[in-house]
Amino acid sequence: MLMKETLAIDDVRVPAKRKKTLEPAKVQDIANDMLENGQTTPISVRSADDGYVLIEGLHRLEALRALGEATVNVYLVHARLH
Repeated sequence: MLMKETLAIDDVRVPAKRKKTLEPAKVQDIANDMLENGQTTPISVRSADDGYVLIEGLHRLEALRALGEATVNVYLVHARLH
């Protein structure tokens, strides 16, 4: 079962490959929605040696960052390395 937690946005690392998929217009749309409704869906992260690594929710994370938020609601996923 996934547990919702709150983390500092700066503790979440976005892999370089994921950063390439960022769409600024989508971030702006999500940020506008978050101004009215807050963060309704947590992002997914996995634990790493240097904090946490984003699995899903890049645009939500960047929308919160654009709004100047310091924290993000997350689901901590226990991913297995292959």
